[in-house]
Amino acid sequence: MRTAIVSDIHGNLEAFQVVLEDIKQRGADRILCLGDILGYGPNPVECVDLVVEHCEWSLMGNHDFGALYEPTNFNAAAEASAYWTRAQFEAESDSKIAASRWEFLGRLRVRVTFDDFLCVHGSPRRPINEYVFPEDAINSPVKMQQIFDRVQKYCLLGHTHVPGVFTDEPDFYPPDDLEGVYKFNNGEKAIINPGSVGQPRDMDPRASYAILDEDAMQVEFFRLEYDFQTTMLKIHDIPELSDWLGDRLLEGR
Repeated sequence: MRTAIVSDIHGNLEAFQVVLEDIKQRGADRILCLGDILGYGPNPVECVDLVVEHCEWSLMGNHDFGALYEPTNFNAAAEASAYWTRAQFEAESDSKIAASRWEFLGRLRVRVTFDDFLCVHGSPRRPINEYVFPEDAINSPVKMQQIFDRVQKYCLLGHTHVPGVFTDEPDFYPPDDLEGVYKFNNGEKAIINPGSVGQPRDMDPRASYAILDEDAMQVEFFRLEYDFQTTMLKIHDIPELSDWLGDRLLEGR
């Protein structure tokens, strides 16, 4: 089974379309989404429709929660984006289509498990909104111990927009250190972050995702060029969205 793992699409249609096409070319058997379909980007409705069409399921991210319910503890740009995003779904004139989208968003789950994998958006401790940062492997040993205590074998998560693998040494390995492929080791727990489709934050503006191959017991990371200039200009053209949300796409931050 080859499973494509996407996360943190954030309403970036141009990036998501490129990722979906790449997944198709690589022959993945299914696609799973770790949450944050919404927030920041200019095409939230279109991205939700694509997730419904292509993904087996999606988790609830903190920005999905913010747009659906209430954007708590958001900065000003993120809060404004959440309210604008909600308005895009409320503007749908076809009542059946609108109801279907709201139903999908309302069914987003907080945790999903399959085989040896626990899937959350944030962390096993706080699945919607706790960040697990690369530097936590060195700077926060108690936090990492408590997180790994909640992982039986493997965990898939997003939220930081930074791809890589945490092991229970603890340590963190970015994809470049792994030559793009992490091979699971017997007796070792691992947490895998596929990075962000729509808003990378590792100083690389390319869209990021991963493919989990359970037969080969490995996960492979991919980076893809997309038309981020178009996404940026769309954001600039929407008064409710901060220009900064578009500008940051050019630098992957």
